Amino acid sequence: MILPVAKLGTLLLKTMSKPIATRLKTEASRHPKFRQLIINLAQANHRISTNIQRRIYGHATNVEIRPLNEEKAVQAAADLIGELFVFSVAGAAVIFEVQRSARSEARKEEARKKEIEAIRQKEDQLAEEILTMKQKLSELERVANSRGLSGLFRSTSVPDQMKPA
Repeated sequence: MILPVAKLGTLLLKTMSKPIATRLKTEASRHPKFRQLIINLAQANHRISTNIQRRIYGHATNVEIRPLNEEKAVQAAADLIGELFVFSVAGAAVIFEVQRSARSEARKEEARKKEIEAIRQKEDQLAEEILTMKQKLSELERVANSRGLSGLFRSTSVPDQMKPA
């Protein structure tokens, strides 16, 4: 029951983050200081991606790269910020889900360990009871032999493994 609700919650969170990312993009392009910061970010991103593309295609990388115009830079940086926001929300949801799953598995493992320990304790208890029974049987045989009732305990009803060594 909790798994579908958690999945639905993460889907809702991701869906709600998209309008927030759009709002973040529009506000980022309006603020003057932040606008200059994102223009610089977009220009750096443009230079890096252009150099990577040139290396991939085997072109010279020592040529001058023309900067983006201001509006394209603002739009590219705003898109990058919006996508980073959506990606970070989705990443946080995945991390939360993995941690929740790990905690659930840890609880299951702890329950299995407790169950195994209980079985071991029961086994030790039964082994102790068997040993006590063997000692009592041995004592009964000794008392019976001392009173002359030796044939009483030598019947086929007592298995060989139950006879004292």
